[in-house]
Amino acid sequence: MMSDNCIFCKIISGEISSKKIFEDSDLMVFHDIRPIAPVHFLIIPKMHIESLNHAEAEHQNLLGKMLLLAPKLATEHGLKGFRTMINTGREGGQEVFHLHVHVFGGGANLPKT
Repeated sequence: MMSDNCIFCKIISGEISSKKIFEDSDLMVFHDIRPIAPVHFLIIPKMHIESLNHAEAEHQNLLGKMLLLAPKLATEHGLKGFRTMINTGREGGQEVFHLHVHVFGGGANLPKT
């Protein structure tokens, strides 16, 4: 199910272009338009799930697929290490309300947590 007013759903449908790096029947991956590191891409489900707070047990395989794809694509982009981030809800820094995993790295200036 897609959302008519969601920018990520519009990217999935092809209404908005992206620098896509991976796609299959469940997921799309593209470069972030505001990267915070030399390599920064987003892994999104094609199914519109508003946030991690909206994920249900039925999404377990999809969530696992997203996380298992992260190291594969990070390695393909030359990263020996990387960071993942899922912002959840407005107070958690989420700006686009379609679940997405940020994968980024390649810079020595990543903040320590």
